[in-house]
Amino acid sequence: MIALAQRTPLHGSYRPEDCQFLLTPIRIEYLTIEEKERRIQSGQAHYSEMIHREAAPSSRYLQLFETLCNRYEARLAREVRQLAQQLIADLGHSQEPIVLVSLVRAGTPAGALLRRVMVDHESQPCEHYSVSIIRDRGIDGTALDYLLDEVGVNPERVVFVDAWTAKGVITRELRHTMTRYNTARCAQGKTAIPPRLAVISDIGGTADYAATCADYAIPSGILNATVSGLISRSVLNDQIDEGAFHGCVVYHELAQHDQTQQFLDRVSAHFATAPADAKPTEESDRVRQRALMQDMLAQIQRDYLVEELNYIKPGIAEATRVLLRRVPALLLLRDTNHPDVEHLMLLAKEKGVPVEVRADMPFYACSLIKALPRQEAC
Repeated sequence: MIALAQRTPLHGSYRPEDCQFLLTPIRIEYLTIEEKERRIQSGQAHYSEMIHREAAPSSRYLQLFETLCNRYEARLAREVRQLAQQLIADLGHSQEPIVLVSLVRAGTPAGALLRRVMVDHESQPCEHYSVSIIRDRGIDGTALDYLLDEVGVNPERVVFVDAWTAKGVITRELRHTMTRYNTARCAQGKTAIPPRLAVISDIGGTADYAATCADYAIPSGILNATVSGLISRSVLNDQIDEGAFHGCVVYHELAQHDQTQQFLDRVSAHFATAPADAKPTEESDRVRQRALMQDMLAQIQRDYLVEELNYIKPGIAEATRVLLRRVPALLLLRDTNHPDVEHLMLLAKEKGVPVEVRADMPFYACSLIKALPRQEAC
């Protein structure tokens, strides 16, 4: 029997209308980043089984977040509105809600902003849920069953949302596991969910809808829980009962540092003046982006003798996540003086990570994860 709390949506520090997380709150033993990395690389545990305690951002780091918000909140509002218009044009304007299913947790702020602009400025009813997707483990099928069978959403009105693409790993995971999920539902005579993915920045060229292909410092991409409703990334370990949503930790202790509502409000303030002219990226844009990404990844893998492709994290946001959550070996920057990488320079200095200029990259930053010596990993 699944306890009621395990199938009850969370809001974190979001307003209920902005986001409903389909996650199970758990208590977990925190590991250090170094121990977590050791267990991942040794094969002792999958990354989704463990988590480290997130620290409050420093005052200097928050100043950089504030600077990025001032620089990009109007641009982000414009791109979110353009993305919303693409979705409405494709799915049709209707009194039946568009259902945004964002991918925990980078996609969560993007989904919340998309819901706001659709409801407040496009007269399109919209609901936003945030669900777990984990590399090699797939999307949370229990959460999707809940939406379809208990909430009763129309699968034809569902769109998956993330903030950005990079190598395309999560895009492939989404499409692969949705094929399996849909096959099972169709075998039961039920309707499938189209695996459509919408993102703000499609630097990997793998999304179905995108506002831009440019790599830039989306402000929510440089923080963790404190811009995502105080919710951790998703967890899937033996604490999660069969039939329950994937797990998460709620960082109540970070409440005084929370930027979630402030971030949504300041971007939303620009929606009314954002140009209402949707300009979808073309397939040719996506093909070009995929080629640029794959060619650069191959060069980096060769030039730095990286055996495992998963240890290469391209793009400003992915590079930031490595410096915050993994054990980095090297930070590659296209231009160390570009204002979008100032926070990366700060993190690299604090953590003693070497920085190298790589002017030929089609993105502004790339972090390489440190490969531990075999005896250390084991």
